This record gives sequence, C-alpha cells and structure tokens, in this order.
Amino acid sequence: MRLFVSEGAPGNLPVLAAAGRARGRAELLISTVGPEECMVPFLTRPKVPVLQLDSGNYLFSTSSICRYFFLLSGWEQDDITNQWLEWEATELQPALSAALYYLAVQGKKGEDVLGPVRRALTHIDHSLSRQNWPFLAGETESLADIVLWGALYPLLQDPAYLPEELGALRSWFQTLSTQEPCQRAAETVLKQQGVLALRPYLQKQPQPSPPDGRAVTNEPEEEELATLSEEEIAMAVTAWEKGVESLPPLQPPQNPVLPVAGERNVLITSALPYVNNVPHLGNIIGCVLSADVFARYSRLRQWNTLYLCGTDEYGTATETKAMEEGLTPQEICDKYHVIHADIYRWFNISFDIFGRTTTPQQTKITQDIFQRLLTRGFVLQDTVEQLRCEQCARFLADRFVEGVCPFCGYEEARGDQCDKCGKLINAIELKKPQCKVCRSCPVVKSSQHLFLDLPKLEKRLEEWLGKTLPGSDWTPNARFIIRSWLRDGLKPRCITRDLKWGTPVPLEGFEDKVFYVWFDATIGYLSITANYTDQWERWWKNPEQVELYQFMAKDNVPFHGLVFPCSALGTEDNYTLVSHLIATEYLNYEDGKFSKSRGVGVFGDMAQDTGIPADIWRFYLLYIRPEGQDSAFSWTDMLLKNNSELLNNLGNFINRAGMFVSKFFGGYVPEMVLTPDDQRLLAHVTLELQHYHQLLEKVRIRDALRSILTISRHGNQYIQVNEPWKRIKGSEADRQRAGTVTGLAVNIAALLSVMLQPYMPTVSATIQAQLQLPAPACSILLTNFLCTLPAGHQIGTVSPLFQKLENDQIESLRQRFGGGQAKVSPKPEVVETVTTAGPQLIQALMDEVTKQGNIVRELKAQKADKNQIAAEVAKLLDLKKQLALAEGKPLETSKGKKKK
Repeated sequence: MRLFVSEGAPGNLPVLAAAGRARGRAELLISTVGPEECMVPFLTRPKVPVLQLDSGNYLFSTSSICRYFFLLSGWEQDDITNQWLEWEATELQPALSAALYYLAVQGKKGEDVLGPVRRALTHIDHSLSRQNWPFLAGETESLADIVLWGALYPLLQDPAYLPEELGALRSWFQTLSTQEPCQRAAETVLKQQGVLALRPYLQKQPQPSPPDGRAVTNEPEEEELATLSEEEIAMAVTAWEKGVESLPPLQPPQNPVLPVAGERNVLITSALPYVNNVPHLGNIIGCVLSADVFARYSRLRQWNTLYLCGTDEYGTATETKAMEEGLTPQEICDKYHVIHADIYRWFNISFDIFGRTTTPQQTKITQDIFQRLLTRGFVLQDTVEQLRCEQCARFLADRFVEGVCPFCGYEEARGDQCDKCGKLINAIELKKPQCKVCRSCPVVKSSQHLFLDLPKLEKRLEEWLGKTLPGSDWTPNARFIIRSWLRDGLKPRCITRDLKWGTPVPLEGFEDKVFYVWFDATIGYLSITANYTDQWERWWKNPEQVELYQFMAKDNVPFHGLVFPCSALGTEDNYTLVSHLIATEYLNYEDGKFSKSRGVGVFGDMAQDTGIPADIWRFYLLYIRPEGQDSAFSWTDMLLKNNSELLNNLGNFINRAGMFVSKFFGGYVPEMVLTPDDQRLLAHVTLELQHYHQLLEKVRIRDALRSILTISRHGNQYIQVNEPWKRIKGSEADRQRAGTVTGLAVNIAALLSVMLQPYMPTVSATIQAQLQLPAPACSILLTNFLCTLPAGHQIGTVSPLFQKLENDQIESLRQRFGGGQAKVSPKPEVVETVTTAGPQLIQALMDEVTKQGNIVRELKAQKADKNQIAAEVAKLLDLKKQLALAEGKPLETSKGKKKK
C-alpha cells in the first residue's frame, strides 16, 4: 500500500493516527506530494491524502482511509460510528474548514474563529456527557474518535479554542491526544508550529463558505431535541406542572447581611478603584459589573450574599490629583467618591455597601495586621534606594515613575510592574526613568523602609494554594500569574512609602512614613465591611463558613492572590481568604486603548449622556466580556448586537408572547394542553436553563448570557412553526392549540425575565411588571422550568422593550469618543463619502438579510396575516438598508408610483 500526503493538509492527521494503530498489519509506504499533484487518475482536482491499495484501487476520503486501517486492526463496524462519520462530513467539516481558514490564513482570533464551530463542539460535549462514555461510540476508542480528533486537533491544540465549560469534550480530546499514534501524527503534521503549519496548504485551497449562514447560537435541529431521553422529558413535565407552589419560601431580607451556619454564605468583592480616576468601560466590566452579575445570581439562588466595593483613596495618585486641582487630598477623595458612586448607581450595580478606605476602621485593622506580622517575625527593615524628583521635591511612588522595562523593553513600564510582560519591577531598575508629573529625570536617594518577608511565608502560601486551587473557580490567567511568581521565587516586598497621605506606620522611627497602598488597599475590603457592620469578623474571620469571590482585572491578581494571603496567613488570625479569584483580561476600545487625556473611549460619566440605557451598556459589555483573552469594544458591533440579539431576537419574542395573550385571549393566560412536541420543548428549555446555572456557578458570565439568547430563539422558532395568529381563526382544536402555544410562550418569557435579572435588571423588572409575574417567581431561580403563569393569570399592558440603534446615531458617537482620530480625516466639502464597514459586520448583516428573507417568503407562502407580513418585510428592508450602509453603497430613494 502507498499513502500519499501533502505537507500541511489537515486530513493527514487522522489518517496518520489510524495508520499508526495498524502498524505491522500491512506494509505501508508514505510519500509526500505537492498539493497540486493529482494522484487519483479519474479525479479532475488534486486530492490528499490518498491511499493506493495493492489491488490498484484508490481511497481518497479521510474517513474511508481511516476505516480501512481500522478494519486491518480487527475493528468491527457499528451504526453509532457511521452516524458520527456522517455528522463529521456534513456538519463538522464545513464549520471547521471555515474556522481553520480564518485562523491560519486570515489571522483572525477569538470568537471569529470559535464562532463557526462552537455549536459543533457543544454537540460533541453534550453527547459525551449524556451517554456518560469516555469515547464517542462506547467504552473503547473507535474510528469515529480518531476521525473527529484528527479533524479538531489543529484548532483545539490551542487551549484558547477548547472552551473550559465543555468538560466532557476536553477530557475526551486530552485522552486521545496523549496516545502514541496521535502524538506521532501531530508531531509529523504540525512540526511544532501549531496551526501555522497548515497555512501554505490552506492558502492554495478555495476559501470555504461560512457554514449555513446561521448564527452559532441558532435554533437547535430537530434531531437535537429528539436525543433527549424519555426520562428527561418526563422530569421536565413533572417540574413544570408543580408550578409556583414548588418554590421555596422567600428568605426575609437581613440588615446587615450576615453568614448563617449550615447555609451557603457568599462574600463578593470587586477591586477597589482608584478614587482619582473616572472608570472607563474596561474598568467597569473587569470589576464591578462582572461581580454584580454574580451577586445578583447568588441572591436568585437564595444564598446569603454580601457584595462590597469602595474607593481606594490613599497614595501618591491622590496627592498628585489634589495638587493639580488645588484641593486637599481629603477634598479630592470626597469629590471623586461621589463621582464613582453616581456612575455605579447609574449602571445599576447592586452593592450592599460602597465604602472608602480613608476611615478610622482602615487604620485600626491595617495597623493590627501589621503589628501581628511584626510580632511573628514577618517584617524586615532595610535601606531602599528610591527615585526622588528634585523638581517636585518628593520621593516618587512607583506608579509615578515611567520608563523602559528592564526585562522586555516595553517603553511605558510603571515603577512597580510592566503591563506588557507582567513582571514586578523596582522603580530604580527602570531604564530612562521619568517623573510622570513633570517629566524630569529623577535621582536615586536612600531611605529606611519596612518589608513583608514573603520568602518566609512562601511555604504557608504554597500549602494554602494546594488546598484552595483544586476544585475552585480561579480563572486560568489567575492560576498562571500566581504560579509564575512562585516559580521565580518570592522576594521581600516593601510595604512602606515616604508619603503623608496614607495609613500611618505605628513603629518608632517610621512616623514620617505611611503604608504602601498595595499593602493596605486589599485590607480595605475588611474595613469597608467593618463600617457596614460591627460583626464584620463573622465574614472575614470565618473561612469554614464563608466562600470569598474576588473580581478584578488580571493586573491585580498578584496582590489578591499572593500579597494579601501572605499577610493574612502571617497574622495567624484565621482570616477568610479568597476561594475563587476571578480575573478578566483587558477590554480595549475599538483598535486601541482607552485614554482620558486624548479623549479616546467611553468613560463611566459619559455613558449616561449617550442616550443609550444602562441595561444596553450592561448587555453589550457582558456579551464581549474578556474572559479568555482580550476583547474590544466596537460601536458597530454594539449596534448589531442591540438590533439583532435584543430587538429582533429577545425583545421580539417576549413582546409577541405577551401581545398574543392580550390580543387573542383578553389579557388572560389560556389553558395549555401539552403535546409531545411541547413536552420536548419544555425539556430542552430546562436543559438550557441547567446549562445557564452550570456556567454561572463556574462564573462563566459571558457564556451563560448565550443560554438566555438560545432559549429566546427556541421561543421564536416555536411561535413561528405553530402560527397561533392563524390557528386562533380556525376550528376549536386550532384555537386550543393557539392557546397552548401562547401559554407556553408567555411562560418562557417569564423564565427569561428572571434569567435576565443578573444581566439587565431594569429590563427584567419591566418584563415582570408587564406579565404581572408573582413575587416569589421574580426572586428565586430554580434549576427546573416551572409554569409560573398558570391558565387564568391576568397579565398587564405589554409594550416593546428595546429601541433600534441607528447608523447615524452610532457614527456620531464613534466620532465623539474617537479623540484625535476624529480630527485626522476632514470631511470633503462637496462629495459625500460613505464609510465601509469591516467584512465581519458585512457578513453578519448578509446572514441576517438571508434569514429574514426566508421568514418573509415562508409567511407569504403560508398566506399569513397581512399585518404580520408587512412587519417582517419592514424588518427585511431595514436590514438591507443597514447592509447597504455597511458596504458603502448609496441608499436608493423610494421613487413611488407616478401620478397620471
């Protein structure tokens, strides 16, 4: 036999892995040929890999070649394997070909690559989970496993494209990847270059079409619904029928909120923002908004939840801002604390307390922790060489020195840490240092300081991490950052500064110094709680009963995951330490960074002046939350997500469900007689609801939002297929069917209102008011889908939830927040220019036009209600208008009919 392969051809992977399993069964010669060489005489186009059998026959599909090698090994065929191979060819390959082309040839990343295959990956994961098998067709590896593994390996070998929540898929993939035939195949094909090894081959291939033109989170295929077991369907129906009566009693509100023995007690913090800065969208999503979603979700689960934050008010940053504005540091803190509080109030952040660090409690607790560390021998004294600005006549705090990183050469490294390589820096190590206030070159001077002896605490930290990390929900970037610090070995860390504005150091000889803000800023969580309740120790000295979730951007990880835990462990005072450290990557603005000085980007105090409601900002920021990698805010994408996901999907479904109740049934929920199809829908909604819970319990906030949109799509499809607006005019059986569909749809809308509460609290409350949802159902979210609006329930007045964002509105905002970029391209005086959008938006709009066109054609073929057709045609025309604008085409004016 002779196997022909071509360098970089993705099909080589499964074929070589299958050949490796059959080694010794037959003589095999492997030849490498060019991608243009046609090895099969009767094919008009080149095709690889190709297996030429001893008989002279050719096998030239990947699965048939792999099947041949498996049959040589004595493998017996089965129906399940054949079904998987058919699915791989018809469903997986079109999506995967597009994803690999985007990644290897076009250089796209993130959701652009993962989007086309997410649905397929989820299908594999659900199948493995449901059957509870280690392999696709049973307890042992089969042909299907090798074919699918080989197809997926170029993409999934990069962990960024193997979603963490797909645990069964991850386990299956890792099991196969460690087997010797698969390892050899991967090394041979990818040559340690990863997916880039495929680029030369893929560049010579035609660009694959996007799969189906369907959104990744689109409606499920009928076969997906059919795979639900009868037991799952029966359980969903039983839960549905129990209704509101099955909800547990509402827990009376506590003031203050305190832990309760025997119950789940959740303490949530978001990183304390510097008081002198106005937070931008990246700050908001990285800390307070992400934490708010989890806090609201925790309350829906009836967990004892305390969510706190506050302004970080000490340090040189405050002193400098006070100098700039001609105020005292305290006046600056008072002024900006109010600004922060107003911004978070507008964004509807549900703090139990929003405090500040300039309080007597902060001084008391910080000094107590210091004294305990000093007594136990964890504090050192040493002379420190510091940078002093002679022009400003002051020692410079780390963050007010800027220069070239000594490790990676980044030119804007701060005096404490490099934002590019993440390494800690002593300010005097910076090359070409500059004072950030006056831009003069500082000089090195000596000063006596105190240090936290981190090397002496390292063993305690390692032991604590060893107990904490397994089974916890620390994000991968947080784990990596802490491990990299430990790998390099901990060093003593200076905890004092030559400043006046800070927590005083209670030690003789150090009266003119204050604690370094990163020693006492994290203690701010404790003092803020102490200002909330004098029983603060029930939260902060109670690790046996309290789970601590801390939210931050990745640059804050070392201080929360290492410095504060070392301080707390050194006190030997039983402090509650972080159980789950949730760190985001960075959110960028369009193609660059947020910059207040250059007027680039949206800052918290500006968002409320855009005319866009807070819940829309919340939705979009959470939709693009930088969970696994950096993401970027885009005005164009915000418009598209608002108009497609909120207006046309979620808002359209909830409004239609409520309007049908009002229009056809006088505002009362009709009787529901569930058919087997309805019962399957119940089970599928229940499955998606449980997936939502699983994701949020793992703090996969962005992914859980997709579950809401998926359920809404199920609801839209259900209404579209069953056509209650037509059935209501038919026979008694048709009218009953219209009632069942309307009743089930409005109950799905009620469920969505509760699932939405952590993400869009105002929209959630609006839906619940329109549907007159009973109070217990508004405040508790179980893992089962209940009938919360039974037959006879009267709803209120239904009205649209969302407004369309217009292109000219968004373009105006883009210019307004573009800073200097807006001034670069002056407008021509005579010729009107049209800006062309990016290919991603154009393709998305083309998909939406195609989808909406199909809906219009369906309705016309079914001779649906004229008003309904007109509404859908209006949507289609609007989408075509958006597409024309995106493509840079001039809009056609309506000519109308000429009058005779």
